[in-house]
Amino acid sequence: MNEPVWVWGVPFSPVTLQGAVEAVDRLIEAGRPSLVITANTHYAMLTRENPDLEAVNARAAMIVADGAPLVWASRRGELPLPERVAGSDLIYELAALAARKSYRVYLAGGAPGVAEEAGRRLMERYPGLQIVGAESPLFRALSPDDYQDLKGRIQAARPHLLIVAATMPMGERWLATYLDDLGVPLGVNLGASIDFAAGRVDRAPRWMQKAGLEWLFRLLLEPRRLFARYARNARFIAAMLMQDLIRRWRRSRQPRQATPVNSTGS
Repeated sequence: MNEPVWVWGVPFSPVTLQGAVEAVDRLIEAGRPSLVITANTHYAMLTRENPDLEAVNARAAMIVADGAPLVWASRRGELPLPERVAGSDLIYELAALAARKSYRVYLAGGAPGVAEEAGRRLMERYPGLQIVGAESPLFRALSPDDYQDLKGRIQAARPHLLIVAATMPMGERWLATYLDDLGVPLGVNLGASIDFAAGRVDRAPRWMQKAGLEWLFRLLLEPRRLFARYARNARFIAAMLMQDLIRRWRRSRQPRQATPVNSTGS
């Protein structure tokens, strides 16, 4: 990965969607268990509130910016992020990659039946795609015996790619803890993206996605569930923008160092 771009306490990889897919391909080919994180504004806020997530982020081979505010904020720095890499787009690109390269995919998480339906639809969309497992474990309630059973099923399926659907940061913590033990070359928590792939949740129109307004579309669909979360995110964004402005103002107040003048003797 290239040198990370730090935005609001999270080290993002400066990649496009296509660049992220190419990086995933290289990580799978390398064969070492690697964690990829799709971090939105909510995840950045959670990282600030939960210091243990810094170790999770450090464990990741790549963190992509799944949030327009993160991309906008990066443009104030020397190296901006090239674009938003949405998990709801990434799931399809990863399925297409897996179909082309004969990578086996395991889907785990979401409500009962969602992973199975997502797998069925993805295989219809991408001929040759191998979904070698689809189930809905409750990660927060896995006992040691339940984990060993899940581990046995995953290892028997020998997937190259483990896609988890869990809430943030549960999915990221779980993968950071168990990915090495599972031995899967690449793991990523895509959360609600499996619901999109299963057709259970509609995505925003493309113009809203490009304008960074997908959050508004989701809020209109599920106001009761998402209002409190988005209100917290808005306060966090405002606080981070103010912090950025204060930091820039302080830098502008610092005296500039005089440039030495080279003289030539005669």
